[in-house]
Amino acid sequence: MTLTQLRYVVAVAEAGSISAAATRLFISQPSLSKSVSELEAEMGVHIFERGARGVRETEEGTRFLSYARQVVEQADLLESQYLHGTPPRRVFAVSSQHYAFVVNAFVELVRELGREKYEFSLREETTAGIIDDVRTQRSELGVIYRSHFNREVIAGAVSRAELKFEPLFTARPHVFVSRRSPLAGRESVTLADLAPFPRLTYDQGAQNSFFFSEEPHPTEAVDKQIVVTDRATLFNLLIGLDGYTISSGILSSDLNGEDIVAVPLESDEEMEVGYLHLAGRPLSAVAGRYVEQLRAYIGSYQEGR
Repeated sequence: MTLTQLRYVVAVAEAGSISAAATRLFISQPSLSKSVSELEAEMGVHIFERGARGVRETEEGTRFLSYARQVVEQADLLESQYLHGTPPRRVFAVSSQHYAFVVNAFVELVRELGREKYEFSLREETTAGIIDDVRTQRSELGVIYRSHFNREVIAGAVSRAELKFEPLFTARPHVFVSRRSPLAGRESVTLADLAPFPRLTYDQGAQNSFFFSEEPHPTEAVDKQIVVTDRATLFNLLIGLDGYTISSGILSSDLNGEDIVAVPLESDEEMEVGYLHLAGRPLSAVAGRYVEQLRAYIGSYQEGR
């Protein structure tokens, strides 16, 4: 196994076909195909299913490629640091449910490393998408929550993906409502109080299971429900339709303005928010610093309440 072969299979996975990857790599298609086949034979792993429309990663190939990307990325860092004598480009990606504090911490990370070369990604995803992103190392970290209701299912999905859940904080559920909502001035609300208002939830795509919902009490029957895919739309509908959503209660006026408020929800549930990472693999320096920024922002918010 050589570093070149690992670069080749990563390029094939990104391109979706051997011919397209060969063009990008400036080598012949037969040479690339032979190199990939030799690697598969040497390592005893079937990385790709070949077809008329290109290649598709096998289940064992997805796992192999997650490790191959780690090796290639580390080699790139070594080359940029020692071969060319220039500072390495920092690479980091995080996938998350729709939390403002994730964005706040990301902003602080970029500000801190702004003078360095970097390539960062922040993806707001479905719960299943986040787990898959971290499993395949499309993202190094994934931020999700678990509760009494979904804990066992989430734990099973995380374990099968060979990931680890690290807690960040635990919060009681709150509802986000418009400052002009009749509920805004309440010290707390009940699920019955919410019945006249439209409930806003995030779309979970093909994995549309109650256990993968971002909001606590997903099985609560409601007469009015609107499903959205992004945070900006959800907040606009909260204001425009006097709707509500259930979340952790942590808001960011810097990002969301002053028009949304959090009201405690009377509930026996709790939201344990944490981050996922690949089990057995230490965090990169950038990921470790991002986790520190997350904890710092959450801590400062809780102290200021």
